[in-house]
Amino acid sequence: MTTNGATHGASNGTNGITNGITNGTTNGTTNGTSAASKELWRHSSPQETQIYDFMNKVNEKYGLSLNNYNDLWEWSVSESADFWEHLWHYTSVKTHKPYDRVLSSDKLLFPRPKFFEGSKLNFAENLLYPANSPDEDAIAIIAATEADREFVSWKDLRERVRLCANAMKEAGLHTGDRVAGFLGNHTNTVVAMLATASIGAFWTGVSPDTGVHAVLERLKQIEPRILFADNASLYNGKVHPANGKIGQIVPDLPGLELLVIFETVKSHKFDLQEVSPVQGKVVTYDTFLSTSNASAPLEFASLDPEHPVYILYSSGTTGAPKPIVHGSLGTLLQHKKEHVLHCDIRPGDRLFYFTTVTWMMWHWLVSGLASGATIVLYDGSPFRPFDREGGNGEMAMPRLIDELQITHFGTSAKYLSVLEQASLKPREHPHRPVTLQSLRAIFSTGSPLAPSTFEYVYSSVHPDVMLGSITGGTDILSLFCASCPILPVYKGEIQCRCLAMAVAVYDYAGKDISNSDEPGDLVCTKPFPAQPVMFWPPGPVGAEKYRKSYFDVFGPSIWHHGDFVRLNSHTGGVLMLGRSDGVLKPAGVRFGSAEIYNVLLKHFAEEVEDSLCIGRRREGIDTDETVVLFVKLASPDGSATTMSPDLAARIQTTIRKELSPRHVPGVVGACPEIPVTSNGKKVENSVKQILCGLNIKIGASVANASCLEWYRQWATDHP
Repeated sequence: MTTNGATHGASNGTNGITNGITNGTTNGTTNGTSAASKELWRHSSPQETQIYDFMNKVNEKYGLSLNNYNDLWEWSVSESADFWEHLWHYTSVKTHKPYDRVLSSDKLLFPRPKFFEGSKLNFAENLLYPANSPDEDAIAIIAATEADREFVSWKDLRERVRLCANAMKEAGLHTGDRVAGFLGNHTNTVVAMLATASIGAFWTGVSPDTGVHAVLERLKQIEPRILFADNASLYNGKVHPANGKIGQIVPDLPGLELLVIFETVKSHKFDLQEVSPVQGKVVTYDTFLSTSNASAPLEFASLDPEHPVYILYSSGTTGAPKPIVHGSLGTLLQHKKEHVLHCDIRPGDRLFYFTTVTWMMWHWLVSGLASGATIVLYDGSPFRPFDREGGNGEMAMPRLIDELQITHFGTSAKYLSVLEQASLKPREHPHRPVTLQSLRAIFSTGSPLAPSTFEYVYSSVHPDVMLGSITGGTDILSLFCASCPILPVYKGEIQCRCLAMAVAVYDYAGKDISNSDEPGDLVCTKPFPAQPVMFWPPGPVGAEKYRKSYFDVFGPSIWHHGDFVRLNSHTGGVLMLGRSDGVLKPAGVRFGSAEIYNVLLKHFAEEVEDSLCIGRRREGIDTDETVVLFVKLASPDGSATTMSPDLAARIQTTIRKELSPRHVPGVVGACPEIPVTSNGKKVENSVKQILCGLNIKIGASVANASCLEWYRQWATDHP
């Protein structure tokens, strides 16, 4: 690989693909880039990537001459059945019965078109027995906490899943039943999920840091028969018992037949009698396994491609979260495409993502097994020093990369911005610096990655990694836009629209403005296998919730995702501007909150810890929308709530200079706290509804919901 755009890729290639990759841009129309686009990185040997090999094989099979990524993308969306069929064989999907046809319709319909009809397969089998299966004694999972490490071989993982699955069968679990986990990110969670999927039951996971009300809002809807839970969790050096929460959750799940407790924190004693299910029983995991048929083999149910594997939930920031049901094949095939082609993950690579089991990225991480990668699980604080020498907490994750030889490191944009604000240089740290030699890629999602953070990563973290800002959602359990090893990384941009994802940008009237460099709504116009199979419950009620969530804005054949974006017509890159329901429209001009956040991070990192940008327009009161910027001031104890007129004026002046007069907030004020979801996403829409005088129930997914009272009082004090 090369660094900082100093070199333009590999030496002259022997065919048109190499020349197209090294000399062309993603849209194939120009060899230049826009004035605002700054190249930060490109791969020095693109011909050695798996996506390059995939493109070569496409050319050979279909008699094509695709030369660069844009050529491949255009073909993948115009000939989507051919693409998915080729991907199926290239990634060696393991099946019990072959498919009859690839795709039932090339139109994005509701209900969803069917992919690979007639085939039979099992999701868990594809993860436990990948095509390029490593030696059974090789490491499949590395599980790390703030204090411990666990190394699990492929052989051991399969054996643990066998015992768990057979114990589930002894407990009466059947295909179509629901199993829930109130669990941290550790090996037993993966084992329980794979065992569930092997039988054909549906898995749902909720992190133990989630509040009781939020847990019940989810689990009461799907009525699990079995619940796995940790006895306690370790975070930031402290043991957090789970007894109290579990004792409140279990009585409100009348259909629960079995509660299984993992003794995750050995030092914590858990009284089983305190949490016995109303109509069931509670056992330790060891007792649960003792019921398993010790000689019974691990069997995999033979299931339809759309058979559910996961239930995830909408954010629930303005009401009860909606259960989104994802199918086996769609999840598997999308993740294989993203891992193998977009991330260049290979057998034996070590894939890490800092995530809880609630977040979609946990499911994305675990699917790395299907590509033969070693997945690295971490449960604990990302800033907790776990080396015996102690040291700076900000170095915890960089040291984990070195210790475990992680090749692909995933995190949130917020984590990287925290390192940026601290001016951390891991490889030059005075207390035992790291090398990061194993690292080939850094992935970031959860919120838009600021342009200044792009530059920070290359200047201060590592000059030669693929920085993959990626975006998708719980709704599709995968990605719309992602990284690409045969494309450059440009400052502030996601590298590309994903293969076979017909992503376009629409204006408010439904006009395609993808090539105009204007901002608009992210939509998808062609079918893709990771479209949810249904919303729970099955039937008309769930179907209507599903339709309204994605097909109510632009019609029944256009997936409206809810992101506000802009496509760079010169580079083919995607700029994330925020959620479209939080689009700011003063004087009719539309822009995203991320533009404001980026300016604050770039110019006011030492004075501003965080911020929230909201558009306020009250029916019958305001003739236009007022942009309100709330700022959480940086202070030692986080208690500063008085905004100096000087700081407010400097923020407004800087936004005017960096963006435009139309972007300048009409109100700039200090706030004590920024509301976020359990995954750290800012909850713009709930605050917007409060400021606009809408009386909408705020869901329990707002992790720090108590701070919303402050915004209600602010709205009252500022009529």
